[in-house]
Parts: sequence; C-alpha cells; structure tokens
Amino acid sequence: MKELFVPMVNIQPVDAGEVPAVLDGAGVAWLLIGEVDWPLQYPYCPRAEFRIAHTAGGILLHYRVREHSVAAMAGRDNGNVWEDSCVEFFSMPADDGIYYNIECNCAGTVLVGAGRDRSCRELAPQRVLNGVRRWTSMGREPFAERIGEAAWEVALVVPYSTYFMHSIATLDGQAVPANFFKCGDRLQRPHFLSWNPVKAPLPDFHRPECFGRLLFNK
Repeated sequence: MKELFVPMVNIQPVDAGEVPAVLDGAGVAWLLIGEVDWPLQYPYCPRAEFRIAHTAGGILLHYRVREHSVAAMAGRDNGNVWEDSCVEFFSMPADDGIYYNIECNCAGTVLVGAGRDRSCRELAPQRVLNGVRRWTSMGREPFAERIGEAAWEVALVVPYSTYFMHSIATLDGQAVPANFFKCGDRLQRPHFLSWNPVKAPLPDFHRPECFGRLLFNK
C-alpha cells in the first residue's frame, strides 16, 4: 500500500486558479498516476500526475496530464465525466465504510458520489457541487474529442462540505484511505490508470480495499 503525507498550507485560495501557485509556493511535489492495472486490455499509459495539500477549510488538488487525445463531452455536473479525459480522487474520510468519488473532466465538469460500494452510490446535490471550485487550462465549455497530443491541467478547491454524508470539519492528523485515477473510457485510446495498484479482473476503481493511505499533517 502506498502512503502519502499531505501537507497543510496556511493560504486559503479564494479561487481554484490560485491553487497551482499556492502549491508551488509550498513546495508540494508531483506524484505519478502511473499504474496500468489492465495492461493486456488497456495498455495505453498517458502521462498523468497529481499533487495534494489541505487547508483549514478543505483539500487542494492539482492535476496535469499529457495524452493522445482530449475530450469533454459531459457538460453538466454528475454526468458521465469518466467517459471524457478525466481525473478522479476517491477517499474514505470516516471509519464507516463510506467512500467518496470526486471525478472531474478536462473542462472542469465534476461528479461527486458517496456510498459503500459501486452499486449503491448517492450523487451529491447541486448545492454541494457548486461548492467545489474548479480551474482548467482547457476552459469550461464542453467539446468533442480532439485527436492529437494534448496537455492540460485541472485544479480543484474541495471544501470539507463536499463530504456531504458526513460532518467533516478537519482531517488534521488523520490517516485517510484514498486513491487517484486517470481514465478516458470512450476516448480513441481508452485507459485506466491508478496511483495505488488496483487488483480486479476488469477495470473497476470502486475497490476501497485497493486504496492507498493519505496522512494529513497538522
């Protein structure tokens, strides 16, 4: 199991576009989402990286990707963002087995779900989704797949209220099971990458037993 220390930063970004500079200033390192868990069926491995920190109010996420093509067909929150050029953060903030999937395509459209397994997911209400601030280098408008080498970034400010089935005020000092993913189910070259390896016969990120662990520094 991989472990990652998540630093605390004292700056609370007002806008998601400030996240890259805040993480640069704090010296937060990039980590690779590079596990090709189903190499026979889906061997393509785009370059995907993430970095993460936390503040008094929530979690800061920054992704950067380079891939063969890019798409953002899902134009509304809680749509099929996983079919697009998509990055994902799964985490379990409490000890009750409920984990959250926060998924975002390259145009900043997000999906947030919660539950104990893949089949029983509750989608976040719009008021919760509206609280997730987003910045993307590709702009916020949906678009069809563009073939050709593309590089893009997404930054998110995820308030603790995004954990809508819990009352989370802080993650200071906690060890949180989590994983990070890059996918593109309906791209010309579909792919399924993870940070911590996933052991399953077919692509399935909803495997909390395969999460790594985030150690939130105070």
